Amino acid sequence: MPTETFEFQVEARQLLQLMIHSVYSNKDVFLRELVSNASDALDKLRLEKLRDDALDADVSDLHIEIDVDKEARTLTVRDNGIGMSYDEVGKLIGTIANSGTATFLQELKEAKDAAGAEGLIGQFGVGFYSGFMAADEVTLVTRRAGESQGTRWTSRGEATYTLETVTEAPQGTSVTLHLKPADPENQLHDYTSPWKIREIVKRYSDFITWPIRMVPEAAAPGDGDGDGDTAREPETLNSMKALWARSRDEVSDDEYHELYKHISHDWREPLETIRLQAEGTFEYQALLFVPSHAPHDLFTRDFKRGVQLYVKRVFIMDDCEALLPPYLRFVKGVVDAADLSLNVSREILQQDRHIRMMQRRLTKKVLSTVKEFMTKDTDRYATFWREFGTVVKEGLLTDTENRDAILAVSSFATTHADDEPTTLAQYVERMKDGQDDIYYITGESRQSIENSPHMEAFRDKGIEVLLLTDPVDEVWVDAVGEYEGKQLRSVTKGEIDLAAEGDEKAGEEREKQAEDYAALLGWMREQLDDDIKEVRLSARLTVSAACVVSDAHDLTPALENMYRAMGQEVPRTKRILELNPGHPLVKGLNQAYKEREDRTELAESADLLHTLAVLAEGGQPKDPARFVKLVADRLERTL
Repeated sequence: MPTETFEFQVEARQLLQLMIHSVYSNKDVFLRELVSNASDALDKLRLEKLRDDALDADVSDLHIEIDVDKEARTLTVRDNGIGMSYDEVGKLIGTIANSGTATFLQELKEAKDAAGAEGLIGQFGVGFYSGFMAADEVTLVTRRAGESQGTRWTSRGEATYTLETVTEAPQGTSVTLHLKPADPENQLHDYTSPWKIREIVKRYSDFITWPIRMVPEAAAPGDGDGDGDTAREPETLNSMKALWARSRDEVSDDEYHELYKHISHDWREPLETIRLQAEGTFEYQALLFVPSHAPHDLFTRDFKRGVQLYVKRVFIMDDCEALLPPYLRFVKGVVDAADLSLNVSREILQQDRHIRMMQRRLTKKVLSTVKEFMTKDTDRYATFWREFGTVVKEGLLTDTENRDAILAVSSFATTHADDEPTTLAQYVERMKDGQDDIYYITGESRQSIENSPHMEAFRDKGIEVLLLTDPVDEVWVDAVGEYEGKQLRSVTKGEIDLAAEGDEKAGEEREKQAEDYAALLGWMREQLDDDIKEVRLSARLTVSAACVVSDAHDLTPALENMYRAMGQEVPRTKRILELNPGHPLVKGLNQAYKEREDRTELAESADLLHTLAVLAEGGQPKDPARFVKLVADRLERTL
């Protein structure tokens, strides 16, 4: 097949230019990325051979080889792993097949420092592109295990790349970098230097389970025995020791952090490292990492969750979802089990009793670690909850077994303080005498819900309210229902009466108002019948004229919209309009109703009052054009 020339996908071209022109100060990361890719290819081949013994592939000496040529100024990273077919090369290297690419590129452009930029590499499988930081041209030769022909890919990292079929190609993949001249001022080292190669491998890849080999430099003639042309044996550069199998005092924090970076492609240090060793009838070791920041695709469908699964130090599976629940999907790490089968499948894992035991214990360990943050390191807890609180609260819906533990590590914004979140336990401690319920309000932002009419009576009486602004908050409060015998109660649902018990004067006043407004309320109920199921006087309003509330067991509008966005049709729920009998507008409306026989304009006023109440809680008018016309007409009459 002749050589064909292709253009890079637009996003790939933009990414290449960003990498080539300065986003990374530490150019050493390219070698770490290429070695990591080679390690993945070896893992995949070993697994493929395990599943298909008929696969024509040599797995007797799986390894990574690094070769340098000082005269030609080339560096080659070679593996004898799974390799790629012609189509796979075009798909995997010519494009970046990820829905979040645009977001990634934007973050890359906006990274304010070198560390921030380096923290983004690897998240989209773009480690291969990092080779262009150190090379003017990159050549890749690969042959997929079991196939007879190979593929050569070549590019200078500009607009195009070439692809051609080659008949002579060893199993696996080799990436050859035609290196740029060394430029120490710009952190571009001499990557033909063996000592530099050793340093990078030791720092970033020492724990990789496959041998990384390099042929040492030939001895100069006259140095020691031999004449410099004697065949040189390759030396292994990495220790290949599984960090999770070594005792804590044998491993430095830096080594743990490098393993985390290798596993997660997050090149910032983790927030916490968690070690766990179980002995007895079912033995396993776990090394888990809590990241220090949330990946931007954490809530996308394509997000890869789960930890790596090993069996007796043999890699089995990336992203093993069965080991941690979905609400802990941000946790990365390694679990090494002693008693599982090497050919275990994802389907088997979902049913395996031992896996369920491991999941329960790992989940409890992560939650207990967060609890320790809360009590011993408030800064780390604040970082954790800011980054992952929203996803952890999903567990309140899905994990009833650990619901109490999740509530114990959860904190929420509150009217008690502007910037200090509170736990439910702290809220209960501060409850006023005679207060039986934990009050909350949900909405899109703190500012909007703090200014909600529903909050007026609570603000006046100094009653604390939880301010819940995450979408999941709409759902979990109903699922949980109560905390330590105290009901979780929305300030926007049901009837609220904050008057002190035994306040006879207030009771008499309400009875008098109910009698005075009874006719108006009945008439407005008829006028607004399409949207409202009841009109009543409010005990929660002190400043605003009106508000709309939901019945105690009805879905809120936000929850209805959420279900519809997920494709679930739910019937529209009529709500309740509450009026403030002390407001001049409501008083005037009542007086006009009693005095006028022609109530055409009064009906318009009732409609306007209802729509204003909907707007006050962040809703939308049912008929915006009609609403605007009514307001404009009323304004015109005032001029």
